[in-house]
Amino acid sequence: MDQVLQNPLAVGVISLALAAGLTFAVRELASRMGFVAKPKSDRWHKRPTAMMGGVAIFLATIIAYAAFVPKTTENLIVIGASSFLFLVGLIDDVINIKPYQKLFGQLIGATIIVGLGPRLPLTGYELIDMWITVFWLIGITNAINLLDNMDGLSAGIAAIASASLAVGFAINGQTVELMLISIFIGALVGFLIFNFNPASIFMGDCGSMFVGFLLASSVLVGQTGGRSRGIFSILAVPVLILFVPIFDTTLVTVIRKLWGRKASQGGRDHTSHRLVALGLSERAAVMMIYVFAIAAGLLSLAVSELKTFQSLALTGIFTVILTLIGVYLSKVKVYEEREEELATQNNAVFAFLINFSHKRRVFEVFLDAFLITFSYYVAYSLLYPSFESGSNWDLFIKTVPLLVVLKLFAFLAVGVYRGIWRYTSVGDLITFTKGVVIGSILSVVAVLLLYRFQNFSRAVFILDGIILLLVMLGSRLAFRLIREFLPPGATSDGRRVLIYGAGDGGEMVLRELRNNADWKYQPIGFIDDDPHKKGKVINGLQVFDANGSLVDICRQKSIEEILISSEKIPAASLKRLREICRDEEIGLKRAQMRIEPVDFE
Repeated sequence: MDQVLQNPLAVGVISLALAAGLTFAVRELASRMGFVAKPKSDRWHKRPTAMMGGVAIFLATIIAYAAFVPKTTENLIVIGASSFLFLVGLIDDVINIKPYQKLFGQLIGATIIVGLGPRLPLTGYELIDMWITVFWLIGITNAINLLDNMDGLSAGIAAIASASLAVGFAINGQTVELMLISIFIGALVGFLIFNFNPASIFMGDCGSMFVGFLLASSVLVGQTGGRSRGIFSILAVPVLILFVPIFDTTLVTVIRKLWGRKASQGGRDHTSHRLVALGLSERAAVMMIYVFAIAAGLLSLAVSELKTFQSLALTGIFTVILTLIGVYLSKVKVYEEREEELATQNNAVFAFLINFSHKRRVFEVFLDAFLITFSYYVAYSLLYPSFESGSNWDLFIKTVPLLVVLKLFAFLAVGVYRGIWRYTSVGDLITFTKGVVIGSILSVVAVLLLYRFQNFSRAVFILDGIILLLVMLGSRLAFRLIREFLPPGATSDGRRVLIYGAGDGGEMVLRELRNNADWKYQPIGFIDDDPHKKGKVINGLQVFDANGSLVDICRQKSIEEILISSEKIPAASLKRLREICRDEEIGLKRAQMRIEPVDFE
C-alpha cells in the first residue's frame, strides 16, 4: 500500500477523484449561493454558469499535497505563495478588486518566491535574476488568467504544460517535485471533467491565479533542480512549456493596444475565438490549441536533451510557424464592423504611449517597485562602494524583496495611487513623503524583528528613504513635463481658434483644449490687450496684440473661432471683438467652467 501511495500516477488518480468530487460539490453550492457568471457582450459563454471551480482545484491540491508529498523547504514555499494567490483571486471573485490591487497581491507572492525559493538562473547577477523571476511569475499568472476564455481551455493547457514538466522531473530524478506536479495534474483533470465544453462550472480568478502561479513556480523548480543546463536551455524550456499562454497573451495584448482596447478587460479576440471565427467548433478550436501545447511541450523536452545547435534550429522553426499563425489570426475579424470602427475612432497608438502611465495603476506599481529596489541599491553603493563583493551584498539580496512589499503597502495605504500624474502638486509631495517615511519605518521594524538588525546600517535606510522620495517625485514630475512637450490632444483637423487672454486663464484653457481632443479645437495662438505680451510665447503658441490688426491676424491664420478666457475684458474691447467676429463670420465663445456662446447683441 505504501508503494502505491509513493507512485506519482497513483496519487495523481487519487487527486483526480478528489477534485472531481469537490468540483461537483462546489458547483452545487455556488449555484445555490448565487456565485454565477452571467452572459455578457464581451464574454463567450451564452448561459449562466457556476463560478468558484478554483476552490475545488485548490482544495484537492492542498489535501493531496498534505497526504502524499514529502515536505521540503522549497515545495512548502511554492505551495504557501500559491495559496496566497488563491486568496487574492478569491477576494477578487467575491468583491471585484481593482487590477493594481491584484498586482500588489501578485507581487507579494512573487517576492515570497524570489526571497525564499527558486529563481531563474539566467544572467548570473542575483538582483537581475530576481526581477526576471518576478516578471515571469506575474506574467504567467496573468497569462493563464487571460487564457481562461473558453470551456476547458485554461485548465487543459495547464494540465498539458504540467505533464511536460512532470516528464522532465522524471528524467532528472526529481521525485518529490514529480509527486507535487502529479497531484496538480490530477486536480486539473478532475476539474476539467466539469469544465470541458459544455462547461457547467468556471474556475474563476481564484482558480486561474492559483493554477498560473503554481505552474510558473513549478517551472522554476524544474530549472533550478536536476542536471546542470546551458543558458539556452534555461531560457527556452520554461518558455516552451508555457508557450500557448505566452503566445495568446502577446497576441491579444498587441492587437488590443493597436485597436484601443484595454488589455486587462474581457473580450472575444483570443486565439480560441479567432479559430472559431474561421469556422471551427468550440471543441475543435480548444483541441487544436491543445495540439499546439503538446507540440511545445515535446519540443521543451527535446531542447533539454539535444545539442545547442539542434535545439536552436527546432525552436526557430517552431517560433516562425507560430508567428505566421499569429499574423494570420490577427487579421481575422471577431467583432462587428461597427465595433471595430468605434475602436479605431477612439484610439491612436501615439495617445496610448502618452496616456499609458497616468491611466494604468499597474504601471505605477511596477515603476515604484523598481524605484524601491533602485534606491536601496544606490544607498548601499554610496555608503559601501564595493559592497557587491562583500557581506553587505548578501544582506541587500536577503532584504530587498521585503522592502519592496512593505513600501508598496505603505504607498497603497497613504493614497499614493489615488493621484493623477499630470496634476502632481505640493499635496502629492506630502503624500509621497508620508508613504516613504511609513515604508522606511516598517522596513526597519521588519529587519529588526527578523534579523535583529545585526550587521545592518541605519544610515543605509535613511539614505534609501531620501533617494526614494526624490526619484518618486522626479518620475511624476518628469511625466508632467513630457505631457507639456508632447500634448496628446493636438489635432490638425479641428476648428482653428485664438485664445483671448494670455494669462493664467488662457493657459488653463489651452491645457484643457489639448487634453480634450474630442472637442475638436486647434489652438493657433493668444491675443491680449497688454502690448508688453506681444511676441511672447506660451506653451509653444505666440501672443498677438489685440490692439493691432486683429482682422488681419484672423485672416492670415484662418481663424474660425475666438475663445475668451478672462472675465476682466473691458467693455469697449468686448464690443469691438463682437463686431469683428460678426463681420468676419468668426465664432465667439467664453471659456469658463464650460465653453458657451456669447450673444452678439
